[in-house]
Amino acid sequence: MYRTHHCGELSLEHLKSTITLSGWVQKNRNKGFIIWTDLRDRYGITQLVFDEERTPKTVFEKAQTLGREFVIKVKGRVIERESKNPNIATGDIEVLVEELTVLNQAKTPPFTIEDSTDGGEELRMQYRYLDIRRNTVKEKLIFRSQVSMAVRNYLTQTGFIDVETPYLIKSTPEGARDFVVPSRMNEGQFYALPQSPQTFKQLLMVGGMDKYFQIVKCFRDEDLRADRQPEFTQIDCEMTFVEQEDVLNQFEGLTQHLLQTIKGIKPRPFPRISYDQAMKTYGNDKPDIRFGMTFNELNNVAQGKGFGVFDSQELVVGIAVPEAAKMSRKEIDALIDWVKRPQIGAKDLIWVKCNVDGSYKSSVDKFFTEEDLSGWASCCSAKPGDLILVLSGETQTTRTQLSALRMELAEKLGLRNPEEFSPLWVTDFPLLEWDEESKRYHAMHHPFTAPKPEQLNLLKTDPGSVKANAYDLVLNGNEIGGGSIRIHDQLLQSQMFDLLGFSKEEAQAQFGFLLNAFQFGAPPHGGIAFGLDRLVAILGGEETIRDFIAFPKNNSGRDIMIDAPAALDASQLKELALQSRATEKE
Repeated sequence: MYRTHHCGELSLEHLKSTITLSGWVQKNRNKGFIIWTDLRDRYGITQLVFDEERTPKTVFEKAQTLGREFVIKVKGRVIERESKNPNIATGDIEVLVEELTVLNQAKTPPFTIEDSTDGGEELRMQYRYLDIRRNTVKEKLIFRSQVSMAVRNYLTQTGFIDVETPYLIKSTPEGARDFVVPSRMNEGQFYALPQSPQTFKQLLMVGGMDKYFQIVKCFRDEDLRADRQPEFTQIDCEMTFVEQEDVLNQFEGLTQHLLQTIKGIKPRPFPRISYDQAMKTYGNDKPDIRFGMTFNELNNVAQGKGFGVFDSQELVVGIAVPEAAKMSRKEIDALIDWVKRPQIGAKDLIWVKCNVDGSYKSSVDKFFTEEDLSGWASCCSAKPGDLILVLSGETQTTRTQLSALRMELAEKLGLRNPEEFSPLWVTDFPLLEWDEESKRYHAMHHPFTAPKPEQLNLLKTDPGSVKANAYDLVLNGNEIGGGSIRIHDQLLQSQMFDLLGFSKEEAQAQFGFLLNAFQFGAPPHGGIAFGLDRLVAILGGEETIRDFIAFPKNNSGRDIMIDAPAALDASQLKELALQSRATEKE
């Protein structure tokens, strides 16, 4: 028996008990005549004591040889600790060791296995198995497991069936790049790894499964950021005989369950705003509503006053920053420089201080009177002590720039409390997006999203104005889920493929299996997919998903621990009927 108890379990209740523990050596403190060793496992830390007088001589000598991260087993007696440690669960006791077995020696680790480690990110990723021993990483992985189980339990209890779908599928032209897998048995042909189980879950609905879910790996070969990985996990769901409202209610219930179960929060009903309203009010389709600073269009009060910077622009829009009139000129200049960076690309930033005495001071005093600036303040609902910041330009570009500034200010002012959760639904997305390069429409979500029923007639006359029966769930400025009511009619699906530039032959070749299935009594259906990695990270009070994944890739999509991706040897390439560019050059 390697252990009778774990290292976070023992207390004064176990006094005088003989127990067996196993784990890793966290640290040693050798005073010559007495040695204290912290023994660690997943559950906690227990202090061991080796005493020159009370411990067998051979055991005491062996204890002197222990190094950090040695794997050991000890047998001993639980005694009361003289100097108690209130910071750990086992801080009232220690174990007087009678027997010691070294199960495995360890090299000195390349960084300290502590909450605050001296290892950089790349080094910790190289030795991820050591990094996982740290409480900060271990607790995130345990937290992820808790969220996953809560999801499974809720969906199972509400009638959803967990069904696995294939990982080796067919490459499709829509969406991000596919990861492809060569087939040895079918020379010159390739599988693709799924970007999502979209078509398969629709086929399950055609098959009458009614309520499906899957916590599933998905793969996209795209450029990476801190919140993206080439392989990620979705909570994938689909339902039959539902309208948009049914789906929203079902998964609002799931999200409320998670907030209550995991965070102890009982949320109110989620607000719902349209895509157009989100863009007009916040400048993006995943707004953070934990704080104000909503957009206010100033064209009517700021144009026509002889200020050419405004008069010639499509949009003049401002936000009121609460209690920020006290900002120094240096701080405001730093904001101006920030929006002028190439990543943002604004030409200028106009500011107005709403002084506490009711007066106004601005960067455009030459062009606008106090009365004019009072009108701006009224439009922005600015109070004395607030700071108004204004951008102008082309509508979409300017909204994007001001949205970035709004988030930057919220971060600087401490308005993005990670323990505050403000979910909302964004609905009524455009069905299609026009791409200037290819001169054709692309699906804003995917080609299987249904248009609003009342706008079907516009598909022939004005497709760009058609709204989708689609919705996103947004939490703290992050899209954590997105879905739609699907097309279930073959003719409408064919019409959609036509709009997206597919020929009849292309549509049949790529999606013939789905179109054929629709001929055999496809029910109305819809669903949603949550990004589990991102959902877990936000619930855990962070926005970077990497720490909540056991073995993540770096920003180049590499696993530096196992050194993947890697080249194949010549025999493997030959077997797959492939040739690498490196081989060609030789």
